[in-house]
Amino acid sequence: MRNFKSKLYISLLAVVSLTILNSCNDDEFLDRKPLGTAAEGDLPAGGFEEKAFGLYGKMRTQAGVSDWDRYWFQNIRSDDAMKGSDPGDAANLGNIMDGFAYSPTEFATNWNGHFSLIYACNDLIYDVENSGKSDSGTLTNKAEATAIRGFSYFELRRDFGEVPIVLNKIVTPSDAIKAKSSIAEVDAQIIEDLEFAAQNLPLSWPAYPGRATSGFANSILAKLYLYQGNWAKALEKAELVINSGQYTLFNSYEILFKEQGDNCSEAIFEVQFLRQDGVNYSNNYFESQGVRGSGVWDLGWGFNVPSPNLVNAYEAGDPRKNSTILFTGQDDGYGNTVPLTGSGQPYWNKKAYSTPSYRADQGTGKNQWFNVKIIRYADVILMAAESAYRLGNTTKAADYVNQIRARARGNNAGVLPNVPADANLGNAIKHERRIELAMEGERFYDLVRWGDASSILGPLGYQDKNKHYPIPQTAIDQSNGVLVQNPNY
Repeated sequence: MRNFKSKLYISLLAVVSLTILNSCNDDEFLDRKPLGTAAEGDLPAGGFEEKAFGLYGKMRTQAGVSDWDRYWFQNIRSDDAMKGSDPGDAANLGNIMDGFAYSPTEFATNWNGHFSLIYACNDLIYDVENSGKSDSGTLTNKAEATAIRGFSYFELRRDFGEVPIVLNKIVTPSDAIKAKSSIAEVDAQIIEDLEFAAQNLPLSWPAYPGRATSGFANSILAKLYLYQGNWAKALEKAELVINSGQYTLFNSYEILFKEQGDNCSEAIFEVQFLRQDGVNYSNNYFESQGVRGSGVWDLGWGFNVPSPNLVNAYEAGDPRKNSTILFTGQDDGYGNTVPLTGSGQPYWNKKAYSTPSYRADQGTGKNQWFNVKIIRYADVILMAAESAYRLGNTTKAADYVNQIRARARGNNAGVLPNVPADANLGNAIKHERRIELAMEGERFYDLVRWGDASSILGPLGYQDKNKHYPIPQTAIDQSNGVLVQNPNY
């Protein structure tokens, strides 16, 4: 089994970060070339390589993009997860997110973080367009920026709905003040950005895992078309990724979410994390999800825990259940019994649970080294399955679903039988997306686009307005009223 971490020591993570996180001792870096900053002459050909690398560092360090806000926004509000931690810890946020009591005064970091990333992309794109350069390396750097900008707008679109389209370089704060655009207009901009990226990015970056590829651009395009209900285009884009020959389902679902699974054959795009020589190049995404215990079980803050509803959703014998959920009082898969902690949580997110031997080697229980998986190949296969089903090609749809089930089944021949191409296939696809992508932030958005959110989440407090968050009040205030609040908030 390949361990890709060794490659990362000399690749992207060694040069992408623009800032050293608070966990580092700044004094140690005063007399050396900054490990996290690309200096002129460090990087390979491409006119704007240094700025392009900076975008990836910003994805890791920018609040709201890949830190704990990500799972608050995406996962805790679904029926798959709950706040977790001690009852009194972040109780207000728990009430807001678990109970759909959204407030314009909360989570401005999600809005601000994504727009800050967009502005950084705009800077690179502006510089390229005003440079007069048109060599392939420069176009690739521009395509990296349009891919990340398209991805950022996609996330804003599904969280807030109508958002302002800002494509200009920001010199003064007033340059960022724009009225909201319609969802159709935002979608058109996302498509323009990602199509340019798909045409100008390479299929892979062997020396630099973690950089945007054409597969990443086409995967986000497939998902956007899926949200639009444009099944033909969604299938077209998904199958471009499938037929590219760049990706395969990793051979073990369990190990996919361990150290060896980072940048593996299933990775389409991951935000790169690393702990090296006692220094963390990461954020609080995984640390905040670790078991909240004591001693050797002091692994984190204990947030984003599986719900009983998710626990009960698995088919009998599905190996993914024990790969996704860590059960209090049961074996962790490494010969250790998970203790009952002071918070009394019965379940924890095992997709954030690192290998005990690796923790011992690193000298810390807090997971600072897993990559954040933005999109993986299994998601694309399931998008293809759903699109094919909606187009009436049930044979193809069932084949795609059964590829996912076969990987999950592994050597357990008696579980997860193939699903037939019959009248129940649509529900089987919905089930498979929930289980395969559990705790990865897709469930809420799937329920909304399927039209199932009111019936499934309504008893938890969901209303139709909750398909989108309110625009942060700070953004409205800073715009002097140019931004208008979303309906019914």
